[in-house]
Amino acid sequence: MNKLDEFNKKQLKSDIPEIKSGYTVSVHQKIKEGDKQRIQVFEGLVIAKKHGKGINATITVRKTSQGVGVERIFPINAPFIEKIEVVKKHKVRRAKLYYIRDKSAKKARLKEIKEQPQKTVTKKIEEKPKKEAKPAEEKK
Repeated sequence: MNKLDEFNKKQLKSDIPEIKSGYTVSVHQKIKEGDKQRIQVFEGLVIAKKHGKGINATITVRKTSQGVGVERIFPINAPFIEKIEVVKKHKVRRAKLYYIRDKSAKKARLKEIKEQPQKTVTKKIEEKPKKEAKPAEEKK
């Protein structure tokens, strides 16, 4: 089992962005046609992410093409996946968005998350000069 684990670790990709259900991604895939190679892009909504972060991790991406819903399951760490880009992020409350299959056009809309620039918080510690204690004057 040790050799198998080592082999799987070598096959894992390190340049994969964080992908969650509700994200719109474009998946660049290498395709061989005879002796030629080309890259085909499939852009759609991630409706499911399965099998964790290991070698078997997959995402299900759905798009509508000419009025017909098309779904593809991509193994994230497969060698034929050139790159995965996150195009948009949507706010969702489910891990699996299978209900999107039954919705059409306007009903399938999701709210987009607008990313705000991250603020870096730095604290300035200013040392105030210590006040010298004045001796209390006695009242006569």
